[in-house]
Amino acid sequence: MIKGFLQKLLAFEKFLEKNEELDSEYKVVLLQIAVPTRSDVPEYRKLASQVHELVARVNGRFGTLKATPILHLDQTVDFDSLCALYAITDVALITSLRDGMNLVSYEYVACQESNKGVLILSEFAGAAQSLGAGAIIVNPWDIVEVADAIKRALDMPTEEREKNHRHNYELVSRHTAQDWAENYVCDLHNATSKAPLPAIHTAVLPIGEAAAQYGQSNNRLLILGFNATLTGQIQFVEGRTDIELKLNPELKQPLKTLCDNENTTVVVVSGYGRSILDENFADYKLWLAAENGMFLRQPGEEWITMRYEQEEISWAGSVKKVFEYFTQRTPRSNFEQRETSLVWNYKYADVQFGRNQATDLLQHLGAYSLSNQSSVIVQGSRSIEVRPTGVTKGKAVDEIIRELDLRNTMATPIDYVLCIGHFLAKDEDIYTLPSFDVQPGAKRKGKGCQAEDCSSVKFDLNPKNYFSCTVGREHSVAQYNLEGTNEVVSLLQDLAAAAAPGSMS
Repeated sequence: MIKGFLQKLLAFEKFLEKNEELDSEYKVVLLQIAVPTRSDVPEYRKLASQVHELVARVNGRFGTLKATPILHLDQTVDFDSLCALYAITDVALITSLRDGMNLVSYEYVACQESNKGVLILSEFAGAAQSLGAGAIIVNPWDIVEVADAIKRALDMPTEEREKNHRHNYELVSRHTAQDWAENYVCDLHNATSKAPLPAIHTAVLPIGEAAAQYGQSNNRLLILGFNATLTGQIQFVEGRTDIELKLNPELKQPLKTLCDNENTTVVVVSGYGRSILDENFADYKLWLAAENGMFLRQPGEEWITMRYEQEEISWAGSVKKVFEYFTQRTPRSNFEQRETSLVWNYKYADVQFGRNQATDLLQHLGAYSLSNQSSVIVQGSRSIEVRPTGVTKGKAVDEIIRELDLRNTMATPIDYVLCIGHFLAKDEDIYTLPSFDVQPGAKRKGKGCQAEDCSSVKFDLNPKNYFSCTVGREHSVAQYNLEGTNEVVSLLQDLAAAAAPGSMS
């Protein structure tokens, strides 16, 4: 049942009904191989009977003495013969109603190097997430859609067929089972050796101790998140496609004091765009990283673009359509389109309905095969973001430290780091900034550095003068947590007091 045989046959019948004139142009034959597996099960026998009846009906309606539209085989075909059939087939029609990976689609692509056939693939097959960019994705329950897809596949220009096949063939050739196994073992090793397990309950940040260490240090680095860290209360406005973020008024003075301190470097890292950060921090002497590090701005200078090319966000149009669709159908949700990313937010929607809609939205994104493109899907607790691959807040901080080194602004080693924010799991590499085996005067070994361009900024860090803290999150790799923005206000006020003239700093 889950292979969608009946739906496939009904769609083929609809195709023949809508395209009877094709008979004079070329013959179209559907070859269906149904390998007997569970003939002892009553439901299976009933399904087989329905399939046979439908095959007979279609052949009776559209067959002639010279041609039969459907060839249905209730038998096993040896692998060599199957590969030969794959190789000469012009269109592969896979209409699974529920499926796992679906190896047939991969086998078909592998055998089509000469013919460059077209793959019509059910959106419910796992392969749709990887092969979808080079296939025609269909909903097998929509008979008309599948019928139209068959016509489109048969009429597809040679150039488009070759382009789609080249895309999928390259993916199948490169991502072998051996390659998958090696990558999996490598990722597993890296995860267990480099990253601690997320803490279920982190300790509350000792604000007094953090302020005292700040006052005793000579060169401080403060890394601050923006949303849900430095912002005030956000009010949802029905119908708006953006959220107005404003710096918490209680933080304006302490933040300015910290930014003006010559021994303190302040960095604000955000997923939001440049315009929002400019509106809030134009009067502050600090570093800004917008859109998770795609854009950086040094105090008093213009924004610089790190690696943004228009081709890198060619997926944005398709993603926007999906986000618009679900925003219209999910009350109190909204989506934001930024320069290099899109975010769908359902924080203010009904909890259960929002989660259900988010699950459906992810399936729709999978149908667009974003995994094939230069993008990654990032899930938050109540949001879904699509951004370019390789973009994280941790890498943004790496780049800022490298820029500090190039500008020779670090006269003494950094001996105090506070990294605090409401960061998504994808961005928690920002907490892996220091390596505590770094001795005074040694080079930094940041997670995002490469051997040829690693920053020579010096660190003098130990567990006593490095504080990583999450805000409002229960699961985090950070050492500490604060409940919300009120506690952040208290923290920065204490730091500002320690930085003020006449303090112990």
